[in-house]
Amino acid sequence: MKDCIFCKIVAGDIPSYTIYEDDVVKAFLDISQGTPGHTLVIPKKHVPNIFEYDPELAGEVFSRIPKIARAVKASNPDIQGMNIVNNNGQIAYQSVFHSHFHLVPRYTDHDDFSMTFKDNSNEYTPEQLEAIQNSIIKELGK
Repeated sequence: MKDCIFCKIVAGDIPSYTIYEDDVVKAFLDISQGTPGHTLVIPKKHVPNIFEYDPELAGEVFSRIPKIARAVKASNPDIQGMNIVNNNGQIAYQSVFHSHFHLVPRYTDHDDFSMTFKDNSNEYTPEQLEAIQNSIIKELGK
């Protein structure tokens, strides 16, 4: 895609701080550096989001993430953990529509990065949860 910033990075038209590259993926520092070492892992093939992956590409991309994550963590002894985030669709905060995974090193619980998962468990009855469960299972069977 000629208008895609990540495709331009893959093509070498836009410079990046690449930390890993092979025939399938490219990993480079996120220019925003949410925390030091914040890295993006992208497939070289233009894929808009997780919903467009085929099983082969998913296996190839996902199999490389642990290696890259371990290298980022090992690069700084102050890194205590890591969030691995993948946003899909504008409503889910995706801003570049070329699939990418954020590897966000975590140093402390005050390192200016946060995610919130609200506990809605009191909002659902067992019957409602079973309905959701069955709806998803039905789709997996297709």
